[in-house]
Amino acid sequence: QKKLNNETSLHDVIELDKDGNPLTYLDIISVDDTIVDTLDLKEKSYLALKGINHVLNEREQKIIVLRYGLGNSTSPVTQREVAKRMGISRSYVSRLEKSALEKLQNYMDKPKKYI
Repeated sequence: QKKLNNETSLHDVIELDKDGNPLTYLDIISVDDTIVDTLDLKEKSYLALKGINHVLNEREQKIIVLRYGLGNSTSPVTQREVAKRMGISRSYVSRLEKSALEKLQNYMDKPKKYI
């Protein structure tokens, strides 16, 4: 296969390493999956926090923060503990949590809809 002038392939050898192994453009520009995963997690976390503040009411925010150990909360707590702190039943906490998570999921699926 003939190359055109100034055409470069990702598989072109740039140089050889100290052991004589070829170094290609593809070797240089390949991305470490852990970096991509970390960036994706950070983006999703940011979007979730934005959603908590944007689409949830105060009670739902408090439940999600307590249940998942967000903000200043040191660790996640049970629905029973949330119910005790808020003076409501555990089953009501469960219903509110489920509703809040559905709202957050809808927000995360289509965040531009809420702008």
